[in-house]
Amino acid sequence: MIRYNGSETVKPPKMYRNSMSSWIRKVAQKHGKTVGDINYIFCDDIKILEINKKFLKHDYYTDVITFDYSVNDTISGDIFISLETVEANAKDYSVSFENELRRVMIHGILHLCGQKDQTPEEKQEMRHKEDIALRLI
Repeated sequence: MIRYNGSETVKPPKMYRNSMSSWIRKVAQKHGKTVGDINYIFCDDIKILEINKKFLKHDYYTDVITFDYSVNDTISGDIFISLETVEANAKDYSVSFENELRRVMIHGILHLCGQKDQTPEEKQEMRHKEDIALRLI
């Protein structure tokens, strides 16, 4: 099941949840995975910074943090998304908020599918896979 939740201070963005869930399942399937329990938690910059410091020991803002609970080929996890950072990035990259939000949402799914993004090569591959996934929507 895919859930779309807000945090204490942020409501989930408006979206066609059934369409988004179908798209996410399709992307996972293209990577040989099935969807288990996925929880999107939409939050603000303060919350994502708190999570980044507490769990990853990083002292900076980010757009998405993924916690992977996958077992074998069934992906499951919590995906925290800062809507403030998504909005700022959309402006910086001259794309719509909706497009940037979809990119960040699928970024978390690709992590659950096993894609890393630590090295320049992995980042390039992640971006390529995001672009492919966005064309499927």
